[in-house]
Amino acid sequence: MRDAVIVEAVRTPVGKGKPNGSLAHVHPVELLAHTLRTLVERSGVDPALIDDVIGGTVDQVGEQAMNTTRYAVLSAGLPETVPATTVDRQCGSSQQAVHFAAQGVMSGAYDVVVACGVESMSRVPMWSNVPPGKDPFGPGVAARYPEGLVPQGISAELIAAKWSIGRAEMDAFAVSSHRKAAAAWDAGLFDAEVAPLEGVGRDESVRPGTTAEILAGLKPAYHDPGFAERFPQIDWSVTAGNASPINDGASAVLIMAGETAERLGLRPLARLHAFAVTGSDPLLMLTGVIPATEKVLRKAGLGLGDIDLFEVNEAFASVVLAWRQETGADLDRVNVHGGAIALGHPLGASGTRLTTTLVHAMRERGARFGLQTMCEAGGLANAMILEAVR
Repeated sequence: MRDAVIVEAVRTPVGKGKPNGSLAHVHPVELLAHTLRTLVERSGVDPALIDDVIGGTVDQVGEQAMNTTRYAVLSAGLPETVPATTVDRQCGSSQQAVHFAAQGVMSGAYDVVVACGVESMSRVPMWSNVPPGKDPFGPGVAARYPEGLVPQGISAELIAAKWSIGRAEMDAFAVSSHRKAAAAWDAGLFDAEVAPLEGVGRDESVRPGTTAEILAGLKPAYHDPGFAERFPQIDWSVTAGNASPINDGASAVLIMAGETAERLGLRPLARLHAFAVTGSDPLLMLTGVIPATEKVLRKAGLGLGDIDLFEVNEAFASVVLAWRQETGADLDRVNVHGGAIALGHPLGASGTRLTTTLVHAMRERGARFGLQTMCEAGGLANAMILEAVR
């Protein structure tokens, strides 16, 4: 079986997903088109060689409907012969696109493929694809979970309660995320991965001045009397400060066979080493990163100590901290340039955003192995291991 390598990875700056956000005026197709265009320009690859473009988008409705990835390919000026598809594995949609792309290369179905993602949460708000009064789950799920499933914020609270993660610990983690992200920007560590767009060159949600004292003043974001009665163990510690914000952004990685990269004279950033996807309790919903990490390490024949850098999506601080408790990972190796709490979480774009940040951090730090994992709605998680190409 052939190997699959990443030869280029880029992303937009991440804007606030609000009407006054720095990228709110940019159509989601154009956000993604910008990364595709930049990806091709920076790599120098003839776009006619691209066998497929696989993109992730969560709310596929309105301006993100009708196979957004295909129209981004056309808007980017790529040949009409380049096909594209859009996938949805919730927050891990574009990480799943990376898995699909790499697996296609490894199987021989593709030689050159792009994995990417986009979400404009200012223009297409979360849950826009579920009209009021409509049930996306159906009667079978209602029968299996008669007390009802819960929103992600309640799941994050349940995780904090189950793993005894307090408000102060979550707030301290959030402060660390902002400080690491600000330090990375100041040191120029994002320059190689970010493609400025229409005068926007920096992630908008990073708050260098955030302190534990400031975060301690925030109110719980998800308190609900009904859920408080159902789940008396919840302390209501999840706030807007220790959870990821809503954002706009896009990202893309160029994947090809190692032999193709060699023939084209391209130096890979990393080899895609192993993949895993898992399902877990849909009530806790966000804990799949724990078994996904175990599964991908087992598939790779590696131990936790072999991993130099981790990217664990910071949907909520409680998710990463519970993952750390279960795995024993060193937080000094986790999200070393900050995570989604600071950088932002533009849903469909986050998977390849994490990949982009990880491969550039691996090169900058001389790391051999990097592990990326993401929690996803419905009790799902993706994980993959990247290996440096020496």
